[in-house]
Amino acid sequence: MPLSTTRRATATRTLAGTVLAAALLVPAATACSSTSDTQGAAAPTASAAVTTAPTATATTGATATTPTAPATPATRGATTPAATPTGRAATTPAAQPKVTSGVRTEPLVDGSTAEIRDLGNQHYVARILNKGQLLATLETKEHDDGLDANGMFVMLSLDGRIRSWMGGSHQGPGTFKLAGGWTAKVTKTGELRYRAEILGQDNAVYGTLEADQHDVGVDANGISIVLSAGGEISAHE
Repeated sequence: MPLSTTRRATATRTLAGTVLAAALLVPAATACSSTSDTQGAAAPTASAAVTTAPTATATTGATATTPTAPATPATRGATTPAATPTGRAATTPAAQPKVTSGVRTEPLVDGSTAEIRDLGNQHYVARILNKGQLLATLETKEHDDGLDANGMFVMLSLDGRIRSWMGGSHQGPGTFKLAGGWTAKVTKTGELRYRAEILGQDNAVYGTLEADQHDVGVDANGISIVLSAGGEISAHE
């Protein structure tokens, strides 16, 4: 199955076949008399004609594969599962976000709010606030991000969507059934370091979460999954 993480397509354009043609005509006439000034005139130059030959624009896409057992755990890293076994699409929050001065604000399930700023190139920063006090910060930069905020799980995706939920968690290590038909095999790899292999219905590894002293999250084709640095995992659809 192909991975579902959003990636920006790149395009290149080449300018070729430049042809320049120019013509210059300068007529002049001179008349002399004992009682009048010399008069002359020059014709304006012809404008240059430029012909460009467009070239085809190529877009490239990348398909990544996740190794079953990464050699070195990646800090705050997550590989996205290819597709949810149930085929469910991503859901959108019912509440409309409030946008002010380039920052949109969305309510979270525990009554706190998230201020989300778009920094471009799939780079988002979400500040979790409660009564004006900053509780935590999530940031997407080449990967989704997640947080276990005292029982409230929050996931910020590469496209700037944020989701929050409570409950449905499992304490690793162990193997657990998750929402959307996924299975998570959680192992402890060190102090405040846990790995969760996300398995499909055929028990193949479709993605890996590495919590290295920092909570992580991933959008598994519409299913939000968060793994904490303490080994607690939860998913929501």
